[in-house]
Amino acid sequence: MRFGKKGKLSPRYVSPYKITQRIGRVAYKLELPPEMSVVHQMFHVSMLKKVVGDLSLIVLIEAIEVNGELTYEEILVAILDRKVRKMRNKEIASVKVLWQNRQVEEAAWEAVEEMKKKYPYLF
Repeated sequence: MRFGKKGKLSPRYVSPYKITQRIGRVAYKLELPPEMSVVHQMFHVSMLKKVVGDLSLIVLIEAIEVNGELTYEEILVAILDRKVRKMRNKEIASVKVLWQNRQVEEAAWEAVEEMKKKYPYLF
């Protein structure tokens, strides 16, 4: 399960959970809270991240409303920057968007046409 925008390559890390059992060399069983009962408890080592002292990197599960497809809706906070990329035959306008539950360093460049469809009141 990825806690993030569908189709993006950056996974979201959700609260630290205790490892209850090691399964083989690359899998771990985690102790998850009851509100995450729909999530399978077994995780590959590549999906886990060592807990670091910076608690601002951790998103609390109460702040995320996971729907039936095990995804959640990203909420737009602010548009930080605009730019136009020139390709050979066309120009693509982009905006740098800050999403809720993400830090400024994780702001993403999104296409203006897509953002106009979702958030017409911003343009």
